[in-house]
Amino acid sequence: MGEYEPIIGLEVHAELLTQSKMFCGCAVVDSTITPPNSSVCEICTGMPGTLPVINRKAVEFALRVALALHCEAAETSVFARKNYFYPDLPKGYQISQYELPLAEHGGLDIEVDHTVKKVRVRRVHLEEDTGKLVHETSRSLVDYNRSGIPLLEIVSEPDLNSLDEVRAYATSLRSLLRYLEVNSGDMEKGVIRFEANVSVRETGSNELKTRTEIKNLNSFRAMMRAIDFEIERQSEMLRQGLPVIQETLGWDEALSKTIPQRSKEEAHDYRYFPEPDLPPLFVDPAWIVQIRKELPELPDDKRQRLVRAYSLSSYTARILTEDRAVADFFEDATKAAPDIAPQKIANWISGILFGILHEDNLLLEDSPVSPIALANLVTMVEDSEINASIGKLVLEKMVHSGEMPEDIVEAGDLAIVKDPSTVRTLVVKVIDENPQQLETYLAGKSGVADWFFGQVMRASRGKADPALVGKVLYEELRNEESRRAGG
Repeated sequence: MGEYEPIIGLEVHAELLTQSKMFCGCAVVDSTITPPNSSVCEICTGMPGTLPVINRKAVEFALRVALALHCEAAETSVFARKNYFYPDLPKGYQISQYELPLAEHGGLDIEVDHTVKKVRVRRVHLEEDTGKLVHETSRSLVDYNRSGIPLLEIVSEPDLNSLDEVRAYATSLRSLLRYLEVNSGDMEKGVIRFEANVSVRETGSNELKTRTEIKNLNSFRAMMRAIDFEIERQSEMLRQGLPVIQETLGWDEALSKTIPQRSKEEAHDYRYFPEPDLPPLFVDPAWIVQIRKELPELPDDKRQRLVRAYSLSSYTARILTEDRAVADFFEDATKAAPDIAPQKIANWISGILFGILHEDNLLLEDSPVSPIALANLVTMVEDSEINASIGKLVLEKMVHSGEMPEDIVEAGDLAIVKDPSTVRTLVVKVIDENPQQLETYLAGKSGVADWFFGQVMRASRGKADPALVGKVLYEELRNEESRRAGG
């Protein structure tokens, strides 16, 4: 591992997909497309004399996540005021949870290099999101549309010891949130953000060193680059005998380095105290039992089931189950083509279809290709109605047009030519038009037969049945040899 090893914990902030905000009736809107400050009220902008009310759906969504992470859900939790002053925080404090969070002591299994590791989850709690600063050349503007949106904070223990583990944990957690339908996972819109606590120590040591916190990492790329930089920066300081200062850092993408923002706050710096306008949150144990029963099949369980039920490789099952929509698409396609090996359908989805969608910057749910349409296409290839290369071209057109594969094949006259007389006509024509190559073949250069095969396939625009072409070509070349021997 080297002379130093990293110790990393992640704090994940995920906006919940509720219709209204955490403590008021304002609609939750997409702040990237909605006019600024158009979904605000006296409560979410912190006007004096207003009273917050807890959003029941947000509590339900938070419990859904906590139970999926195997946390102990608290029957009683308390909201607190977290005091700090920043332009995007209209009240001058944030309503959050501190001493008595909604849930604690959970965990999430990750797999790196075929080894499963449990990452402990310290706490899961509810809070409200802040507004959004928009920086211009000579001024900064504030949009409060995001202020007050329910925000779920998931805090891990410092159990991550490599960048691969960080990526595995972050992607697994994002996948879990999407499976539970509590967060869209759209990092470009800032609905899920990461903060990393990073320290390094001598390899093999059990001592926890001074850590730094990197704030507001809103993409996997930024998170990985920032943590990687910070690991190397701290390692170099230890090599030089310099102390690591506990501080809050930002990531500067342009400079590719972490930038100090302020000295790291401790809890007492925020002057936490119970929110006087909100009573303690009491959760009926029967409600917790009901939410647990209603949890969907989660990624790990689905992955294991796909391996057992469809004889998929563990790698393929992992790719398919990263997104619930993809896993559902695969199962629907498999049901529509019961005679086709599930692994073949999985390969078309994870390989060819994903590649086409990536080129067009599309998600599977945005594609017009249905599971039945893909099943029909794979069946046509497996039944040798079309070959694989034509199948890929057909799939590309399906993605762009939404047409069924059989209609595309018929309209384009793309079906494989299996008529022996038609293939024989093509073979004889190619041989007759290339007398020099024929002489070379008859002179003992048997490899020229492969060249003839390629020319026949080209003449048929790739539509001739390769096995039939090989058979007929062999017969015609043997006929030429017989005629030469007889002559």
